[in-house]
Amino acid sequence: MGAKKLLVVAVAAILFTAAMVAGADDQVHHVVGEDRGWDPSSDVASWSSGRVFRVGDKIWFTYSAAQESVVELRNEEELASCDVTNPIKMYTDGLDKISLEGEGIRYFASGNTESCKNGLKIPVKIQPKEQNVAQNIGSMAVAAGPTLPSASTNLNGLSHLLVVGLSICFLGL
Repeated sequence: MGAKKLLVVAVAAILFTAAMVAGADDQVHHVVGEDRGWDPSSDVASWSSGRVFRVGDKIWFTYSAAQESVVELRNEEELASCDVTNPIKMYTDGLDKISLEGEGIRYFASGNTESCKNGLKIPVKIQPKEQNVAQNIGSMAVAAGPTLPSASTNLNGLSHLLVVGLSICFLGL
């Protein structure tokens, strides 16, 4: 087998492996409140309604650390009453990334009781990971191109790897 043909086979094998791994690790990054972020002027309840959160996704809170914070509460009652006196965790950096691990409901509210009472709070229902067709039938499925919902980005490096691999093949490197 010639060197060029061997390279093409190697690149194809790498791309296939990367496609299987990327399909298994898809995650969505949700930016709470979109452009306004975690702010009393944001309608975070509308932002979160209809949004699907899955195990492995990330949720991002962006806010002015001088004016706001985010607390994770234990239950729906604490969220409804804005009882932020004994949170599970407090976030104060102004840019906080939280991994959504495990199914269930997590409760986030403003650390500022007044902002919480004015609606700066959300429950996040975390659903199981979506099954990948390729994993279910043992073969690689061709999927439509990614769509990017507002303020959510499906991140994976497969497209970059594909471009590099094809460039290597076409340039004969």
